[in-house]
Formats: sequence, C-alpha cells, structure tokens
Amino acid sequence: MELYEKLRAARAQAGLTQEQAAEALLVSRQTVSNWETGKTYPDIVSVVKMSDLYGVSLDGLLKEKEEVSDYVRYLGESCDRVKSGRRLRFCILAAVYFLVWAAAPVTYWGFTGATDAMGFSLLFFYLLFPLAHIALSAVLGVERSLGKGKWLFPLAFGAAEMLAYYVTFDVAWMSSTGVFTWPQFELFFFGALLSLAGLGIGAFAAFLRKRSGK
Repeated sequence: MELYEKLRAARAQAGLTQEQAAEALLVSRQTVSNWETGKTYPDIVSVVKMSDLYGVSLDGLLKEKEEVSDYVRYLGESCDRVKSGRRLRFCILAAVYFLVWAAAPVTYWGFTGATDAMGFSLLFFYLLFPLAHIALSAVLGVERSLGKGKWLFPLAFGAAEMLAYYVTFDVAWMSSTGVFTWPQFELFFFGALLSLAGLGIGAFAAFLRKRSGK
C-alpha cells in the first residue's frame, strides 16, 4: 500500500473528513487531497501530526522499505532545497549590509565636505545603520536554523558600526591633527544593542509563528 493510500485509509478510519483533517493540521483541504491522491508528499512535521490525529503509529505509515526509501529521498531533497534557500537568504543579507556599510566611507571621502558632516552623520549613524541593524537582525532572529549562534551577530554589527565611524570621522581627525585616537567603543555597544533589539523582535515573531502552527 502506498503512502497516500495509507493516509486516506487512516483518516477514514479515524472518522474525519478532509475538511476536518485540514483544519486540525492547519492546511487547506486541497493539500490533504493532494497527499491522499499521491500528487504531493507531506512534510515530516505533517506526517507526525497525522500520526497523532489519526491514531496511527509512524511505523504503520512508513513501514514498507521501498516506500520509506522514496519518502526519505523526498525529505532529503526538500532539506537540500531549504538549506540552499537559507544560504541564499544569508548571502543576500550579508551583501545588503556590506553595501550599506561600504556606502559610508565612499560617501564621506568622495562626496562629503566640511559643511556636510552633520548631514552625513544623521543619514548613516542615526538612520541607515540603526535601521539596517534592527531590520537585518530581526530577519536573522526569525531563522531557527542558526540556533544560539545568531546571538553572536550583535558583536559583528557593533564592530561594524564602530569601524564605520573610525574610517570616516576618526581617520579624518587623525589626518588633520596628526594625533592617534582609539575607536569610539560606545558605538560598538550602541550597534550591538540595536542588533539585540532586532534579534529579540525576530525571535518573538518566530515564537508566535510556532505557537500558531505555521
């Protein structure tokens, strides 16, 4: 018996309609229909939910070797696609932040005059960097695959903000005075705190999504 046949039989034996099963599983009726006609495979989370909902063991659903092999292959391909998608998202986020960061020294040294320093500071250090730290960290906070390691990102964001100020205002001051100065460490904590706030927002959103079953 194929997997889709077992799912259809288990649901019928549990006395549930496709609509009732779909509501309990938080999917559409068409999705349940596709699973039960073999058009698509359910993901592993849905299989576990159906096992509980229908009162059938996972072994009972996936005990035939050939069927298990096909399903495991499907799950492996799905995981590969998810991993590739996550890597792509991470690369996009890194590229976006790098462009925002690189724009600061380029703008400062290439287009900012002595009278433009205040406007430059407001644009980058009070608008673009804070927004980037919060928004990108919120996206990272939603990502479950990063685990606890994502809480290290504020260190990177804080260092990036401090370095951006150093290669612009601090370097300009050292060039004009000839006096060495250390980086503005308070900017590190400012950037890190903004990133932590973004991570907290993202983690809370992930928690709410998990509770809703989505």
